[in-house]
Amino acid sequence: MRPSSVHYFDDAADLARALARELGASARPITVHRFPDGESRVRVVPGSGRSAVMIRRLDDPNPKLFELLLAADALRQSGVRQIALIAPYLPYMRQDRSFEPGESVSQRVLADLLGRVVDRVVTLEPHLHRIHDLAEVFACPTIAIPAAPLLAAWCRGRGSRTLIVGPDEESAPWTRAVADRAGLPFVVGRKQRVGDRKVRVTLPGLPPVDRAVLIDDIASTGQTLAAAARELKRAGIRQIDAAVVHAIFAKGAAATLRRAGVRRIVSCDSVVHPTNAIATAKALASAIRGPASRPPRRSER
Repeated sequence: MRPSSVHYFDDAADLARALARELGASARPITVHRFPDGESRVRVVPGSGRSAVMIRRLDDPNPKLFELLLAADALRQSGVRQIALIAPYLPYMRQDRSFEPGESVSQRVLADLLGRVVDRVVTLEPHLHRIHDLAEVFACPTIAIPAAPLLAAWCRGRGSRTLIVGPDEESAPWTRAVADRAGLPFVVGRKQRVGDRKVRVTLPGLPPVDRAVLIDDIASTGQTLAAAARELKRAGIRQIDAAVVHAIFAKGAAATLRRAGVRRIVSCDSVVHPTNAIATAKALASAIRGPASRPPRRSER
């Protein structure tokens, strides 16, 4: 896909301008006016081509999604025939089945919704569990960019005597991917939940290293990373950093990590946060230019 314009909401202005430079496209703002009754009026600046990129960070998704639908319709009305949506953080991916009677499968609902209004969805490291590819649930082509190369590049700068640490078993596959790309040793912890907001992490024997980098795809309360940091401190490692993909930090989470001994916290710029230190524009531009994973035919579903 070779879009002529990148259309962005205010929450993604910085990322959109960097992406537009990478693509050689124009960056055009999407303006939103909210009426006293809570409704929104969305206006786009038409581009000159028939294909366009629309970008929005979808943390705090509920108030943002309907405005995204309005913007997609406005782009169609302006003559755009192919829309690629970049949602660097894709919400509602955890709920991929009904865990209790009466629950909605929010992953499927979101996939159906977006698949009806855009022609391609691009995201960074979606939080998938029981499905392995977004194409299993989306009706439109999708691209899921792996975050391991981005985190590995940052970890390489920490020095050769750095240990990559995954806080729990769920993080094992891409902890290995980060470590392999960075050429660094790694370990994976074992997590035990001992309360609603309290976890215990145990680590295997650690190699002789000077520093450690904790990695995770999503950080929310920070409790798991903090528990792993405390274990690293007990093992004698004093220089501990944390690198996460999506900084969905609850209030006080960053302070929790620092109290646990984490010196520096960095994140990708998929969600706006003071810890943003890993740029994603180049990876997003490369994905837009490349092929997407197409959903299976209905007979195969």
